[in-house]
Amino acid sequence: MLLGQIVYTHGFGFLSENSKFAKICEESNIKFIGPKFNVIEKMGNKSNSKEMMRKAGVPVIPGSNGKIKDLEHAKKIAKEIGYPVLLKASSGGGGKGIRIVNYPEDLEENLNLVKQEAKISFSDDEIYMEKYIKNPRHIEVQILADEHGNTVYLGERDCTVQRKNQKIIEETPSPVVDNKLRAKICETAVKASKAAGYTNAGTVEFLLDEDKNFYFMEMNTRIQVEHPITEENTGIDLIKEQIKIANGEKLAFKQNDIMISGHSIECRVNAENPSKNFRPSPRKDNTV
Repeated sequence: MLLGQIVYTHGFGFLSENSKFAKICEESNIKFIGPKFNVIEKMGNKSNSKEMMRKAGVPVIPGSNGKIKDLEHAKKIAKEIGYPVLLKASSGGGGKGIRIVNYPEDLEENLNLVKQEAKISFSDDEIYMEKYIKNPRHIEVQILADEHGNTVYLGERDCTVQRKNQKIIEETPSPVVDNKLRAKICETAVKASKAAGYTNAGTVEFLLDEDKNFYFMEMNTRIQVEHPITEENTGIDLIKEQIKIANGEKLAFKQNDIMISGHSIECRVNAENPSKNFRPSPRKDNTV
């Protein structure tokens, strides 16, 4: 897309969260439709982003303050927060590099496995630990932030129904979030976004426990597949807003202008081969 003298580009697929790609665009006078490369970098490392949120006063799941240094460090943290615990790849995503450890005797084996998975999947074997929350709800908040300091939220999406840590059902609004809790979670998402210096469209993700306590989990520094259900309920074209923000425009609306109505659901299709241990199979497999 060519607007004036600046070429605009939007990261696609893995490039949408690739800080090196965003940096190259900036150095080449190409306006990346998304946040600054250093923000992508900061929020892409989940252990670092959690530490940033902790310092900003955003509630985070109890766990290691940063990466796990070695097995002894892992044992110490696990004992402090109590089992079960989660071991997670710092550069993880897509449900990869995550393992639950229920007992102390299983810690070493799972620590090594997660490091291996992280290295293979993300070329980074750094991992962190957090308390495992049983039966949580996965709540994420859509935000928009312009380059003039204005940030708004567009409600929450409930992405609790998952398979192999991959979302398959997303709905908005969440059936378990009332108006009071909604305001608290969404305002916290704005606080988190501002702490990161975030601009453009993004999603702040939280875990909600059975007592309705919520904790920052991560931030997706891009538009997400499930964004259309938010558009359905707000009437706001998020892609159009992304382009306007990248063009240096201020948001044309304030928080009080955003009206959320209706209920929308997105369903994803999982193509798997049941005869091969439900291996992903996005095409016809002639070997069945």
